[in-house]
This record gives sequence, structure tokens and C-alpha cells, in this order.
Amino acid sequence: MVTLEELETDPHPALAALRPIGWVDALGGWVVAGRALALQVLRDPDTFTVDDPRFSTAQVVGPSMLSLDGATHKAHRDPFEQPFTLAETRRRFTEPVQQTVDELVGAIRADGAADLRPTVAGPLSVAVVAYSLGLPPASAATVLDWYTAISDSVSGVAAGRPVTAAGSEAFAALHAHVASGIDSHDSLIAAAAGAGLGVDEVVANAAVLMFGGIETTEGMITNALWHLLNHQDQLDLVLADPSLLPNAIEESLRLEPAAAVVDRYATRDVDLAGASIRQGDFVTVSLAGAGRDPALFPSPDVFDVRRANARRHLAFASGPHICLGMHLTRLEALTAVSALLALPGLRLDPSSPPPRGLVFRKPPALKVTWDVT
Repeated sequence: MVTLEELETDPHPALAALRPIGWVDALGGWVVAGRALALQVLRDPDTFTVDDPRFSTAQVVGPSMLSLDGATHKAHRDPFEQPFTLAETRRRFTEPVQQTVDELVGAIRADGAADLRPTVAGPLSVAVVAYSLGLPPASAATVLDWYTAISDSVSGVAAGRPVTAAGSEAFAALHAHVASGIDSHDSLIAAAAGAGLGVDEVVANAAVLMFGGIETTEGMITNALWHLLNHQDQLDLVLADPSLLPNAIEESLRLEPAAAVVDRYATRDVDLAGASIRQGDFVTVSLAGAGRDPALFPSPDVFDVRRANARRHLAFASGPHICLGMHLTRLEALTAVSALLALPGLRLDPSSPPPRGLVFRKPPALKVTWDVT
């Protein structure tokens, strides 16, 4: 029997045994762990919807583009979409991302040791997502505190626990913060309000973009560094040929996507690879499981920076709910990891823990040392 502890610590053996789909009592639902089946579910919102009262994120932040389908989903997503196209991302964000990374890495360069999650990955993701939305100023520590409380609450709901008081209080503080910036000029949240979304709708969508942006970026950076620093042979390849770094990050996303699962609910009875899904059944798509499907990825548990099809992972999902900020988070991760690998002799502290998490997976800390000259 698959346990929550397994899914939080090392889910991959259990997912391999379940693939392509299996019932998990601990979650009270089906887990899709095969890539082809995952695509089928993600691309069929009429049969597998997010619009259900049980959807964990909506219970914490309210209805948003993440928890709606059809025309209502489009109305919530469209006002936020244009600034995050690939061309706009490169135009608007390349310089501020590089500047922020340079400042964060510069602040620790002389120390010779750091936990890169609170010193670089977290503050970078907060700064960039706040800049992208046009939010009022707030310290990275404050936003990260809100984010931690809200994401912990979402993870708890996904595991069957109630919304936490801390999560509700953090969202109330975030609501007030975002709402105070809606009247500002030339901001994305102001534009969303101008497109017809109410204050609660703007706040809910800003929250999922904000915390999705923090989660995916922080997870991408820490997971990629954790993989590289735990595989010296692969790190040596990247250091010798930096053009391999983008693919190394994609390979890390394949092995450990920062968002490990996405939830859906069956709107009708349907058969999936021999599994009889009933209307109302909870169906969670394991993006982590899809990334290690041996049908597409030979030797799927091996970290290979030269893997030719690494980018075919589903770390950003697929279908109408594909990650809005995937180009931006890729830009942030590539910029940050490149700068950090330039620290001489960068190495992982032996006490640094591996990635973990049921919904969001990353190392709780990324403790490293390097040579100070």
C-alpha cells in the first residue's frame, strides 16, 4: 500500500509500480503516472476538470484561472497572458533578472558558504514575480512567509487536512497587499481589473501566479543545483561545455518537477487504461511520474545532461492549464544556476537534504560551500 510518507519523501518507486494508473487509498483517488495517459487527462478538461469544490488551491485562495475551466477560465487567464509570451519575457525580464541575480550572488560571494534557497532562489523568485505583476513593494522575507503558509495549507488540503489558520491569515495579508496596488498605473493587476475582473478575482489570480512563480522558480533552481552537485560527472560536462546547462535544467525538471502533481475530477464515468473511473472520482496527474515513464525516457531514473528528449517532460503540465510563466521561470533558473556554478569549487554540504514534498518538491535547504580567493 502506498503511503503519504512515501509520496512525500521518495515517490518514484511507488509511481513506477502504479504506472500508467492506479488507485491510492492514502489520497482517496487515482494517480496517473504514465506520460501518454497524463497528456490525455490534461488535454480533456470536459472530462477531467479542476472546477470542483475539493480543489485544494481554491479552498485556500478562492476561484482563479487555476481552478476554473471553459469560458470562465479563459476570462480569468486572458488578462494575464500576453506579458508572459516568450518574446515578451525575453524583452521585459532578461535585464532585471540578470541584475537581481548579480546582486543576490554578489551579496554572498565572500562568505564561502550559504543555504541557496533563502539567499538566492527564494528572493529571486519573489522579486521577479512581484515585478512582473506590478505589486506594491514588500520584503522578500514577508512574501516568502505568506507563500510558505499558503503553500503548506494547500499541501495539507491535498493530503486531506483542513485549511490552516496560518494559511488563511497569510492569504488575508496578501489580499490586502495586492488590493492596495490595483489602482496603480501600468501594472498587470491594474490591467486585469480593467479587463473586468473583480478585486477578489484579481487577488486570487495574482496569488496563484505569485506562488506558482515562486514555487516553480525556487524549485527549478534548487533541484537543478542539487542534481548537478550530486552528479560530479554531469557537473563536469556542464562546466566544460556551458551550452549543456539549459538541457541539464530540463533534465532536472524531468526527474523532479517543482510541482509534482496536478489535480483533476472526473465529470463522467470513463475508462483509462483499464481503470474504471467514476463520475466525481479524484484523479491526480503525477507530473513526476510522467517524467520517468520508460516508454519515452530510457533509463528514466538516470540524470543525463545530454538526454536528447529531456524537454519532453510535463513539468509545466499541458492543455489549457499549461504554466503561464514557464518562459520566465526558465529564464530565472538558467540565469541563477549559471551564476552560481561560476562560484569556484561550488560543492554540496554533506548535510544538505534531498528534495521532498507531496505537491511541491524541492530540497528543504540547499547548503553549499565554495572557495573564497
